[in-house]
Amino acid sequence: MYLCTITHQNEKDMRKVIGMGETILDILFRKQQPVAATPGGSSFNSTVSIGRTGLPAFFVGDTGNDTPGRQIVSFLQENGVDTTHFHTREDTKSAVSLAYLDDNNDADYVFYKEKPQPNPHFTFPAFEPDDVVLFGSYYAICPDVHPQVSKLLSAARQHGAILYYDLNFRRSHLHELDELIPTIHANYRLSTLVRGSADDFDIMYGTRKAEEIYERHIAPYCPLFLCTDGGKGITLCTPQGNLHFDVLPVKTVSNVGAGDNFNAGFIYGLLTYDVHRADLAALPTATWEKLIDCGRRFAANVCASLCNNIDREFARNLQK
Repeated sequence: MYLCTITHQNEKDMRKVIGMGETILDILFRKQQPVAATPGGSSFNSTVSIGRTGLPAFFVGDTGNDTPGRQIVSFLQENGVDTTHFHTREDTKSAVSLAYLDDNNDADYVFYKEKPQPNPHFTFPAFEPDDVVLFGSYYAICPDVHPQVSKLLSAARQHGAILYYDLNFRRSHLHELDELIPTIHANYRLSTLVRGSADDFDIMYGTRKAEEIYERHIAPYCPLFLCTDGGKGITLCTPQGNLHFDVLPVKTVSNVGAGDNFNAGFIYGLLTYDVHRADLAALPTATWEKLIDCGRRFAANVCASLCNNIDREFARNLQK
């Protein structure tokens, strides 16, 4: 196992991480009783964990100007995430989800949210080469919002950023899949790396086989692919070949946020080990192993609690 520690550069010279997506207040239930409530959202969870490590982190998006929305803004700021480009709105309500944990600590979700709408105040940071942009979920493919998403992604790609796309496709949107596929393919084309869970692809393509998913659905658009499959491990597919990695053993309390924090750890690794966009096409196996290990460690930490993010002690130890 590798030690994911980072020596920070002068802040003005540091690469930054920009998360973009929807936000939600997650209320967790076990045996029909609420046990925790915390701000969440896929890219949101990742960005908060990155903010806790001390790396420059921004979040782009919006939420309602209500009590949950103000809680979400405060949570970002308390965790070191820049909210300059995160807006509260009077014309929408903040989203809420109920997550019912089963005996395996997997969650069955019930969502109470409005469909994403274009933000009249939409802005995003200036991009520098090798910044990392994390995007995904329904927010990244919603027809009403995608023009703004595409504008940000195109600007980031033009300026040499790494675009990390976490598909995070939910069964609740399966009835829209035919309509959404062209947008998903457009996102693949813009991406530097695509990550998804075997559950995502089983819903979309009817298979959990990473190599088949890569060859048929990802490789024509994007050369790099990560597929996570819970306790069965992680598969990396590249034009040079495929690699498989086991997950770390952990006493699981909740699997909520595991994939999001794998993303956070992997992105943290990109900056920790100074991996640039130009390096990824021919990255040595040993470096891929370091990046995957960072992702596994972040995910394992989150699975050991009811939180959506790495804990503060874990984050502090990274900076020693």
